[in-house]
Amino acid sequence: MDNLVNQSSESTDTGSPRELGSHRNGVSVLRAFIKGGQYAPDDRLPSERELIVELGMSRSALRKALDALEHEGVIWRHVGKGTFVSDRGGHAGTRGIEGLSGQMTPVRMVQARLCIEPALAREAAIHASSSAIARMKGAIAASRAATTWSEYEAQDDRFHRAVAEASDNILLLTLFDQFNAVRRAVSGIAVVRETPRPTADHRSFAEHDRIAAAIEGRDQHAAHIAMRRHIGSVSDRLFGEV
Repeated sequence: MDNLVNQSSESTDTGSPRELGSHRNGVSVLRAFIKGGQYAPDDRLPSERELIVELGMSRSALRKALDALEHEGVIWRHVGKGTFVSDRGGHAGTRGIEGLSGQMTPVRMVQARLCIEPALAREAAIHASSSAIARMKGAIAASRAATTWSEYEAQDDRFHRAVAEASDNILLLTLFDQFNAVRRAVSGIAVVRETPRPTADHRSFAEHDRIAAAIEGRDQHAAHIAMRRHIGSVSDRLFGEV
């Protein structure tokens, strides 16, 4: 997860002012719908088809709004089960994340990742479905095609969440989402990039390939090691040895 530049879903948007305005309005509409519906943590939202009718939004606009609110930690999604309201979607949850992030340094965050994500990769090697593996590979391909660092970081985030999803354990996935929300808040430091986009030899590409290959090959040990080495490599590039 090289995305050590913390950017909101709105700040990473690209496109015309009209497209940006439409996107932001869609996020606001969906956010107001969740708040007005008085959904409790872990309540399931209506299906996409129902939301399209209820909110009067196109499928594309709805999915962009869902992606944005998931990135913020307002909702979480489970493939095959639906979209759920996060227990940190309200103000109290936001304060909790800010409180935790205020006590964490980027180096401490990396150390926490080294404890959690290699274990998730090991579980993914045991339980990953073919569709979960396909999502990992899709994120890898999209990250290679990224034309900006923000696009790359979004796909990098998608890859790591796909690994957590592949564990097929809703508790572990929920913990990952909470952990990741804190990580985003901690990663508020600006990383100076020497290029406008990742270069073809960016090391994370090959590292992600090795993680996905180990998971697909059901090699628990290799998946654990590959994830640990990847996080260590990212840390070394950004902070020096942790």
